[in-house]
Amino acid sequence: MILKREFPYTPGEHEAEKASNSYLMSLVAFVAGLPFPIINLIASVVFYFSNIKGTYFVRWHCMQALLSQFVVFLINNIGFWWTISLIYNKTGVNTYFAVYISFVLIFNIIEFVATIYSAIETRKGIHIEWWGYNKLTDRFCKP
Repeated sequence: MILKREFPYTPGEHEAEKASNSYLMSLVAFVAGLPFPIINLIASVVFYFSNIKGTYFVRWHCMQALLSQFVVFLINNIGFWWTISLIYNKTGVNTYFAVYISFVLIFNIIEFVATIYSAIETRKGIHIEWWGYNKLTDRFCKP
C-alpha cells in the first residue's frame, strides 16, 4: 500500500528529481543485474551514500528506496540460492519451492510497479510513503 502524506516543506525541482532518481536507480539495477540479487542493493547503497548530505526530502526517499531494495534482496536471495541448491543437488521442484517462487514473482511485480509509481509521483514533488517502510524510514532518516 502506498500512502501520500504532507511533507514538512515543498521540495524544489532539483530535490524532486534526485528523490525520483533514487527509485529509478533500483529499476536500472534490476534490469542490469536481474539474476544477481545483490546488484540492486549495491546500487541503492551507492546512491544513498552519494546523497547522504542532500536535503531531507532526497535523503528520505533514498532511504525508503534502500530499505525496499534490502527486503527485495533478502526475498530474492533466498529464491536464488534455493534454485541453485536444487540444480546442484539435482533434486526435483517441490510444492514449497513452487509456492515460494510464485510469491517472489508476485512480490517483485508489486515492488516494480510501486517503484515506478513512486518515481513518477516523487518527480512531481509529491511525498510517497510505502506501508511498512515509512515508519522505518522515519527512524533512520532525521530532518
